[in-house]
Amino acid sequence: MQVGEVVDEQQLRDAVWARVQMARNVHRPHTLELVRAMATEVIELHGDRLFRDDPAIAGGLCRIDGRRAVFVGHQKGAETNENIHRNFGMPHPEGYRKAIRLYRLAEKLQLPLVTFVDTPGAFPGPASEERGVAEAIARSIEVMTTLRTPIVTVITGEGGSGGALALAVGDVVMALENSIYSVISPEGAASILWRSGEFAQNAAQAMRLTANEQLALGVIDEVVPEPAGGAHEHPDETARRLRARITSQLDALAGRDRRVLLDARYARYRQMGEFTVVSETGEPRAAPERAGLAERIRQLLDSGRAVLSGGDGAPLPPATPDSEDERHERGRAGPGDHGAPGRGRAAHPDRPSHAQPAGRTRGAPGWLAHPPAPADRGGGWRCRDE
Repeated sequence: MQVGEVVDEQQLRDAVWARVQMARNVHRPHTLELVRAMATEVIELHGDRLFRDDPAIAGGLCRIDGRRAVFVGHQKGAETNENIHRNFGMPHPEGYRKAIRLYRLAEKLQLPLVTFVDTPGAFPGPASEERGVAEAIARSIEVMTTLRTPIVTVITGEGGSGGALALAVGDVVMALENSIYSVISPEGAASILWRSGEFAQNAAQAMRLTANEQLALGVIDEVVPEPAGGAHEHPDETARRLRARITSQLDALAGRDRRVLLDARYARYRQMGEFTVVSETGEPRAAPERAGLAERIRQLLDSGRAVLSGGDGAPLPPATPDSEDERHERGRAGPGDHGAPGRGRAAHPDRPSHAQPAGRTRGAPGWLAHPPAPADRGGGWRCRDE
């Protein structure tokens, strides 16, 4: 495509959607097929040591061109029964906890980590939520950010949502030519933006989720070309091409100081989403510095203090004591009166009323100025004299 060339919108949508369909092709090689084709001495490890083994995550030890490494990746199936067994590549919490166990094993053995991403997202069912899938994903991301060993990530098919990011916090992120990488599926985005999954093609185009677009955005570092017809047509050739690129990246990362490696990994993800602020004259200017955590907490506390103090910094005035006539008047109120102590029963003249004064305290929220009356438990309040 030439610069300035007019692009037909429908053709562009069709081209992007063709990449989405290619990424989802059930016959594309998955983690175990790729690892067994590109590596030797493959030993698969199972279980998270807490609940069970999740077949949607595969991982273990291998040797890639003589280089020992730990591999972890999403695993889909090539036919219906296997896909059911693998849960269509959607991990449960135990799958991510198995991945975390292998991350830490790689760090302990000082071996590089190679991850393969191919999932529509984490499994969203009730059982997954009950076992803490959100915490498992967050913990996986946290562990990868602080892992003191080189990490190379390859997006081989679908890279969907946090379920993909839990395996994708790498020092180098590569993607196969026909893979996709996005924060949500096109169908999910269409259901939110257009209230209909029929606009999935429009959403796919808008999200810029293809490998080349992600490279242009700086989200990934390299696009690995696929053989003619796609990776599913020539899985062995795809594995050969990936092996060459993975070993090259592992060699580049191997000699780096671990502190420098961690700093570069942090900076990589911290810089994503940066933008330039332009003045009215068109000249770029520095973006406002984001307040640190301590400053944001201080601002939050100050805003709460302003609400409680009436907004001008002055303390709340003390509540005015009720007169005896006011207490008698509220005691005669019916059951619908919010200030009545009970169901129309008069308050004892020598006992203080629990109801708050009718006037709203200056600047205080409604729940603070008028706290709810105690619940009426069957008979209201009774005085001992009754």
